[in-house]
Amino acid sequence: MERSRERDNNKNDGYVEKLIKLNRVAKVVKGGRRFSFSALVVVGDQNGKVGYGFGKANDVTEAIRKAVDRAKASMIVVAVKKTSIPHEIIGNYKSASVLLKPAVPGTGIIAGGAVRAICDACGINDILSKSLGSKNSINTVKATFDALEHLFDAKLVAKNRGKSLSEMWG
Repeated sequence: MERSRERDNNKNDGYVEKLIKLNRVAKVVKGGRRFSFSALVVVGDQNGKVGYGFGKANDVTEAIRKAVDRAKASMIVVAVKKTSIPHEIIGNYKSASVLLKPAVPGTGIIAGGAVRAICDACGINDILSKSLGSKNSINTVKATFDALEHLFDAKLVAKNRGKSLSEMWG
């Protein structure tokens, strides 16, 4: 039951919310089955800030609300170069690996469900990606965030080396 959709909220705060996975779990009790839900959500401002959250509750809307709150609390800033990423990188989490490659403008987001939702929420419009290893969407999201956290920003690298951008990449 994997989905990616945008939610409309009155108090949206300029963030885009994407539901990556909604899971229904049944617990068998004396009176029958009791259902609970877990939601994996990505939230971003489409300008380089993105976060993910995982929420569990007995109600779908409550699980999504919890996930959105956790996503807003765990936002990271991603180094974006024009409409893509600055360089190629591989992110790892447990058995999931995600390869992210920059692409020329006009390519679009060539990615699977979870990585596509993250890139869209982050504001990356041109990227090539390949999910390697695990197909578990939670681990894929964590591997993608590992890759995005370790991207180098050209201005920061130049500043740390004590040079200007034009000196390094004249």
